[in-house]
Amino acid sequence: MSSATLEESVILDETAGVVRILDRRVFPAQVEWVTAETPDAVARAIRDMVTQSSGPLYAATAGMALAALQARTLDLDAARASIAAAGHALASARPTNAHPRDAVARILVAGESSTTTPELVEATVQTARVVDRDYRAASAALGRSTLSLLPENPRILTHCWADAYLFGLVGAARDAGRTIEWIATETRPYLQGARLTAHSLRELGQRVTLITDGMAAAALSSSRGVGTGPIDAVVTAADRVSLDGAVVNKVGTLAHAAAAAAFGIPFYAMVEAPDPSAPTAADIVIEDRDPREVLEVLGQRTASPLVTDAWYPAFDVTPPRLVTRIATSHGTFAPADVAAHFTAPQRTP
Repeated sequence: MSSATLEESVILDETAGVVRILDRRVFPAQVEWVTAETPDAVARAIRDMVTQSSGPLYAATAGMALAALQARTLDLDAARASIAAAGHALASARPTNAHPRDAVARILVAGESSTTTPELVEATVQTARVVDRDYRAASAALGRSTLSLLPENPRILTHCWADAYLFGLVGAARDAGRTIEWIATETRPYLQGARLTAHSLRELGQRVTLITDGMAAAALSSSRGVGTGPIDAVVTAADRVSLDGAVVNKVGTLAHAAAAAAFGIPFYAMVEAPDPSAPTAADIVIEDRDPREVLEVLGQRTASPLVTDAWYPAFDVTPPRLVTRIATSHGTFAPADVAAHFTAPQRTP
């Protein structure tokens, strides 16, 4: 079975005492690894977009394990303080993506009862590994949930880079003997769709057609469709989902969901779980990134030198009325009912 390069893109090298992170900003044109020697350097890599989507969770768990390993020679109070400081840096590196925040919180709780530094280090490292493992398992379950919403061999439009969720959906389709045809938007300004999504899908043997972000409405409205026919659904990951069913994802998702609604095509969002700390989308911080990133593509300026002003909200909010259904690791839910995820059993293989 084929695999994708990006499936294992964060590595904790305990022997060298570093975290190695595949630089997704230049992949696949270049395969380069950023070496982070401290948890702060891992947090900086997250903030600087070295890794995105599920990558910040993997980086956060590796960064917490690294913090614990580097605290081995400290007394208990100093070790605890050092690990907590690392956790704060990692959890706050990108405010809209809740994965690092939740991972760090779980890891810190695991060490609360430790009475010695070796116990604290062991609890932190082992829990970091478990959080990583559990997330991958939940992503596989999420893939099965999402597949249950789709026709037998669907054509789906996706936006940005879904990472582990994408791999979970592809794996679920393979296991069920079903095929998916993909239409991927390029996703300005980092081109995650063109560089990461489309590349990984091809590595996995999937059929994928690339379009620009501005072509999505045309693709959704076309009776001729894209690739082999009309599009059956829009399916994206979600960085966060509030308890009222609003979907926060890469900016552009709202436009694609609105276009899908206009032409009677379902929009499905994939998320491991909704965020219990966000009753509504108003409780989610939308990250504003440096506007200069809009003036260039992959480090090359594309705007006129006369243009000095730009705007770059990294995420947007799709309201529940534009969301057909939300898939989680515990099943699928109408937007208004997504909080039922927490009382539903997790899907099993």
